[in-house]
Amino acid sequence: MIRYIERTKHYYRAQGFEQDYQWAMNAETPFNPPAVPLKTARITLVTTAVVEPNIPKPIRTAKSYPFSEVPAHFDTADVSWDKVTTHTNDRESYFPLQALNARIAAGDIGSLAPRFHFIPTEYSQRHTRDQDAPLITQHCLDDEVDLAILIPL
Repeated sequence: MIRYIERTKHYYRAQGFEQDYQWAMNAETPFNPPAVPLKTARITLVTTAVVEPNIPKPIRTAKSYPFSEVPAHFDTADVSWDKVTTHTNDRESYFPLQALNARIAAGDIGSLAPRFHFIPTEYSQRHTRDQDAPLITQHCLDDEVDLAILIPL
């Protein structure tokens, strides 16, 4: 058995964090059912894969980008996951843009929003909840997004 939470505590302590990571807890599901059928829905993607690797990790902030500017390869070098048994060499496996466009062409999905969104991996839930999430939510509202597909790495 892998003691994931215990390993995570050790991982953050090794990085110099003095407080243990506090796992998010929600008494209620913080999501809503789709308000429109998928066939008419406008979809976007929200990822933690890094779009601009030249921006240092400590100062990265949530940002929205036109789908026309999706990089051929996102930077995932400093995002933490099991890199021994998996990889991000195939962008479509974690950012399914071609699959979404195929579903739109087939009439299964209404359309793609004009922008996709980046949210940096963040030790502080408060920063994610109080700054990054409201910004991306506002951008989704501005783009009249019906459904956001969240892709954390």
